[in-house]
Amino acid sequence: MSDKVCVGAIAGAFGVRGDVRLKSFTSNPEDIGSYAPLETEDGTRSFTVKITRQIKNGLAARLSGVSTKEDADALRGTQLFVPRDRLPTLPDDEFYHADLMGLEVVDTGGAPLGKVMAVINNGADDLLELRAPGQKQTVLLPFTKAVVPTVDLAQGRIVADPPEGLFS
Repeated sequence: MSDKVCVGAIAGAFGVRGDVRLKSFTSNPEDIGSYAPLETEDGTRSFTVKITRQIKNGLAARLSGVSTKEDADALRGTQLFVPRDRLPTLPDDEFYHADLMGLEVVDTGGAPLGKVMAVINNGADDLLELRAPGQKQTVLLPFTKAVVPTVDLAQGRIVADPPEGLFS
């Protein structure tokens, strides 16, 4: 597990005064400001965050050190991270998406099904995008208790009972 977790990304400028469009990856989007200072992945820049309002597909925010539209536009695509120890501890049946990335997935008999490439939220449930051995296309595995009964972060693996025909 990484010592940093991505909690958001800058989607570009919002207005002409240096505000940014902020995509929050936290369960309550406005909580992203409470984890500040947020930093770039390499740790070279850090920002305090003041959420100014909700906007379509995200939040408008002021970041420290960003005062012009050009400054904000230059940060487009920048992912924002916080140290893991600043995040709340999760219940046993909840996981940070970053912790699931790269885990090996096996079926209930131990046969390999693939590796987690991404976690996708489709609005209803999360889906695990798997790179399955011997398949060109990725496979989307529902991330529900019925389909994924076991997530063992310590062992770096997920045990799944996929629906019939998903891997054929």
